Amino acid sequence: MKNLFRYASEHWKALLAITVILFVQAYCDLSLPAYTSDIVNVGIQQGGVEDRIPAAISADKMEQLLLFVPEKDQSTVTDAYTEDDGTYDKKAYVLRDAVSEDSEEAERIAEILQGPMMLASGIESGGDMADVSDMTVQTGEKLKEMPDTILEQASVAYVKNAYRDLGMDMDGIQIRYLLVTGGKMAGLALLGMTASILVGFLASRVGAATGRDLRSRVFHKVVGFSNNEFDRFSTASLITRSTNDIQQIQLLTVMLLRIVLYAPILAIGGIIQVFQTNVSMSWIIALAVVLIALVILVLFAVAMPKFKILQSLVDKLNLVTREILTGLPVIRAFSTQKHEEERFDRANRELTRTNLFVNRAMTFMMPVMMLIMNGVSVLIMWNGAHGISDGRMQVGDMMAFIQYTMQIIMGFLMLCMLSIMLPRAAVAADRVEEVLSSRTAIRDPENPEAFDPDQKGVLCFNHVSFRYPGADENALHDITFTARPGKTTAIIGSTGSGKSTLVNLIPRFYDVSEGVITLDGTDIRRASQRDLRDRLGFVPQKGVLFSGDIASNILFGCPDGGEKEMKEAAEIAQASEFIEAREEGYHSPVAQGGTNVSGGQKQRLSIARAVAKHPEVFIFDDSFSALDFKTDVTLRKALREKTKDSTVLIVAQRISTIMSADQIIVLDDGRMAGKGTHRELLENCEVYRQIAASQLSESELNYHEESGKAAAGANTVTEETEVKCNA
Repeated sequence: MKNLFRYASEHWKALLAITVILFVQAYCDLSLPAYTSDIVNVGIQQGGVEDRIPAAISADKMEQLLLFVPEKDQSTVTDAYTEDDGTYDKKAYVLRDAVSEDSEEAERIAEILQGPMMLASGIESGGDMADVSDMTVQTGEKLKEMPDTILEQASVAYVKNAYRDLGMDMDGIQIRYLLVTGGKMAGLALLGMTASILVGFLASRVGAATGRDLRSRVFHKVVGFSNNEFDRFSTASLITRSTNDIQQIQLLTVMLLRIVLYAPILAIGGIIQVFQTNVSMSWIIALAVVLIALVILVLFAVAMPKFKILQSLVDKLNLVTREILTGLPVIRAFSTQKHEEERFDRANRELTRTNLFVNRAMTFMMPVMMLIMNGVSVLIMWNGAHGISDGRMQVGDMMAFIQYTMQIIMGFLMLCMLSIMLPRAAVAADRVEEVLSSRTAIRDPENPEAFDPDQKGVLCFNHVSFRYPGADENALHDITFTARPGKTTAIIGSTGSGKSTLVNLIPRFYDVSEGVITLDGTDIRRASQRDLRDRLGFVPQKGVLFSGDIASNILFGCPDGGEKEMKEAAEIAQASEFIEAREEGYHSPVAQGGTNVSGGQKQRLSIARAVAKHPEVFIFDDSFSALDFKTDVTLRKALREKTKDSTVLIVAQRISTIMSADQIIVLDDGRMAGKGTHRELLENCEVYRQIAASQLSESELNYHEESGKAAAGANTVTEETEVKCNA
């Protein structure tokens, strides 16, 4: 959960703006019920008159009113008014501006006059002036027991009669009040709508930016992964985390900003307004909140564990789907479609079953919430009806209370709706954070060393051993040799002997467990990975092409290269013939993964890509296996001329590919079983002889052995076979 808020908090400026706008929106939404109450209470029931004391009163009515005012307060009342003989048809008293503008003074006058105005209203409705003293005594005794609502209504009724007595247009007063109050409501509604639109716009931008930043960070992190991290996170899982998981975070970020921030503001503001409207029914709000909280807790307890399982099931389904689609030709060749369909159905059914459980649990929420909301509404109306009957509240106040209650419940209901997405997004955020916080095993040093410019392509393995993470035994044991510029070093051995593992150590796909690998006199672990790989031309065992065209694939490692370099590389790799045979030539499209070219064409384009880079060291990891013998010979001949100043390492299975190599390393179960030329190894290395015997005829073996003995007798100079390595 904390990761979700941390990702969103990176855009704190937008969050601050959204929070301010949400307060404006909440103010608008919370003000509307109060205006609705005013329209019902004042605009309709009171005829637009909201004054508790008359702003103007005739002299006759003032004299009558003063009869019921205690003598000690009469001077206070008369001082609050001033005589007016010209404004109305009869002599009147008008409330002084100083009193009307002073709320405390106006309230004091209202407290003095509310009892007398009630008595005066009783006299006007048919009472006898002879009973004034008795009425005054009775009213004085009961005044404190009367609800404020009754007193206010009596005061307003008297004020209306006073205005009518002066000849005021009561219909005009009512219409004017309704128009002004309705205009304020319309303005607040328009402002609230504008605030809501702005919040939606900003929240969408923050959500999109959060998703963009997370995708970028995950991609850059994954690009920097070594093979150790890829062994830990499967490709299917990384794809799910980069797409589905981040999409969940992005969607929830928008919901967090629009709902999670707004819901508490609305709920707290509604509670404050409720206490200002009617405190006696606040227990209903507390009951509703407790019931909603219990529903949320039950749902979280039931659904949260399933949400954690859900994402792993999505990973599993993606993995199965990817394997089936990638290996579809093999599946068809072995007629195992039925088995794979069942495997997919198992993963699909498991995901569907979990999804159904979660969705059924969440669909239970809405009926329960609606039941709570409707039950609260009935309870408010029941209590409100009794309050209106007893004179403790007005109809408009009950309507406002219902609206405020619904706003409070809606605030919690929005949080409940969000709880459907929150657990899954929280799990997704944890999975993304797991990738971002993972420690890459292979990192650049803080102060990278530069390669010696005087040594171009001198590659040394000095007592190198390597063990895969989590393995019990070493895959390579004490490997020592030197590869020099202008020379070809070949590596051969049986399947699983460690050939590909050895060359994968050079670009630092893995780091050595023991020993040192140096290039141009520098330990490759002390140089930056970019600087190291810029000096290498790597052709993997499985040719990999990228969607685009042939030209973009050849110049992949040399984006600044021109057409001359591209065509030269294609000719050396023996690819120009099939490229130029295509209608669009070098601009012919290449499908994703190179599925529209053959295996041999894919290997030749991969070799051309390495040649176009002009590296110091060429690494061919069994890169000639898909070529026919004629193409293999022609390609190696052209390559020998191109790489005469470069170091060449060739991993091969075929003896014919490496017979002319200057140095051959024979691996057997991760150990060096021999080192030397083809002829030397035929004489001295039993493992190499066995490999050669499995691929060459007996006459060819005898020919090579006799040639080797003759060459050894004629040559009186002993060639140095080992060069001291720079440790």
